Amino acid sequence: MSALSAIIITKNEERNIRECLSSVRWVDEVVVVDGGSTDKTVEVAKDMGAKVFIRSWEGYGAAKIFALAQCSGNWILWLDADERVTKELAEEIQHLVRQEDSDYAGYEASRKAYFLGRWIKHCGWYPGFVIRLFRREAGKFTENKVHERLEVNGKVGRLRSDLLHYTDPNLFHYFEKFNRYTSLAAEELAQQGQKFGLTQLIVRPIWQFLKMYVVQRGFLDGFHGFILCVLSSSYVFTKYAKLWELSSDRKRSSI
Repeated sequence: MSALSAIIITKNEERNIRECLSSVRWVDEVVVVDGGSTDKTVEVAKDMGAKVFIRSWEGYGAAKIFALAQCSGNWILWLDADERVTKELAEEIQHLVRQEDSDYAGYEASRKAYFLGRWIKHCGWYPGFVIRLFRREAGKFTENKVHERLEVNGKVGRLRSDLLHYTDPNLFHYFEKFNRYTSLAAEELAQQGQKFGLTQLIVRPIWQFLKMYVVQRGFLDGFHGFILCVLSSSYVFTKYAKLWELSSDRKRSSI
């Protein structure tokens, strides 16, 4: 059987890390890269047998690139700390990595999100396929500070079982991430040379809401779906507002 490594990036994930690690006890190796937690994340991860590396925070992409370099497995399973591998998904993955003659370089899983106490089944969130299992030599992470991607060189199959995502138990938690993620996203747009335009601030947020709530049938998720669509629209608005702010700051500094 090919060795399987799991990688998890953490920072102050004491609330999540124990259950996340419990869901992957069956893997051969767990690599946790911590970005400077001030809670008990590192202590819990070490107690549960993970290989823990602590390093200064340089973004999600850089952390995952580092984590991948620490792995010894032929196959890699990457998770966020607020995700859980179900028993069914675990059995499916174990079966697949035993197939040495498989011509697949990776596999994507449908991710099912638990948002403010409800499973979201629409809004473009579900099935929300994400590549999470891949051969180490065939995959690499992009260096994006936020919303980094995994690029796989080869055929990608599809897993039958869901990956569970326990995101945002409350709005306080959502807005903690909201401010950090929108700032990182705006910085990336600026670094890519994206110019601010008023239409971005007006049209894109409106389209984001209509796409999620109407086209992707977010209304079927009830009031939770409505809240999620409004918040997602606000995320887009804030990202471009921060891009405008960065552009204004640079103009003033150049005078």
